[in-house]
Amino acid sequence: MARQALGKGLDALLKSTQEVVDPAAFAVPGGSDGAIVEKIALTKIIPNRYQPRRIFDEEKLQELAASIKEHGLTQPIVVVYDAGLDKYEIVVGERRFRASQLAGLTEIEAIVHKALSNQQMCALALIENIQREDLNPIETALGYRNLMSQFEISQTDLAKYCGKSKAAVSNALRLLELPEHMQEALQDGTISEGHGRALLMLPDASKREILFSRMKKTKMSVRQAEDAARALVAPAAQKLPKPPEVVSFEQDLQAALGTKVEVRYGRKMSKGVLIIQYHTLEELDNLASRLKTKLL
Repeated sequence: MARQALGKGLDALLKSTQEVVDPAAFAVPGGSDGAIVEKIALTKIIPNRYQPRRIFDEEKLQELAASIKEHGLTQPIVVVYDAGLDKYEIVVGERRFRASQLAGLTEIEAIVHKALSNQQMCALALIENIQREDLNPIETALGYRNLMSQFEISQTDLAKYCGKSKAAVSNALRLLELPEHMQEALQDGTISEGHGRALLMLPDASKREILFSRMKKTKMSVRQAEDAARALVAPAAQKLPKPPEVVSFEQDLQAALGTKVEVRYGRKMSKGVLIIQYHTLEELDNLASRLKTKLL
């Protein structure tokens, strides 16, 4: 089955995102789909099924609710009308919706779209949260992975459209390689994203658990965690440096493929293993296509 091309579809979507994230710039009425501003009963509004945020800070919601009581809602939420359910699904602004409920409001001002695709719903919810830096590291990583799956795009393209470096996207996605209890610690703020990256420095699961336990007990800084990870991995790393030609080969291949490449070999270099890393099935597909292009 043919893949959906990135092309103008996502580009056009992301341009329209600027209108949604910044309602002051939103064309109302007369937007591309006739979006208008309406006051809608809170009972008619449902959450975004693609909302990347999993945790809503109750204290901050109460603070926002108090502000809404005092000053009103200063920025409308963005919704799309679902005729089948006769409901308005939130695209952007779930925090404001929840806080309005806590504030005792019965209706809320919203920018109403006639229709948005599932991909648009997913993209807009993720990008709005990323721009506000409202997501914890795991929520961000899951949002990236979901968006890559929805659009079937590479990390490079995703980074471009989200305004992030490819390394930032790649590092975020790698956090999903951690076991569930470590991901939960990232979600509740017990450890930071930097601590998570330090844990990923240890391929050995038992050593990773040792470092994770130390992090929780001593509240070590990210720098201390990185130093501790290096100390734990050092005994296995005591080996001769790779010859310059091997290092050069790895660097050239990494530049060509856009991902980490490693050559492993024994005492004799006549046999070994070439390791090409990937983090998603989409990235694997892209790597396979590049290799086929170069070989054929």
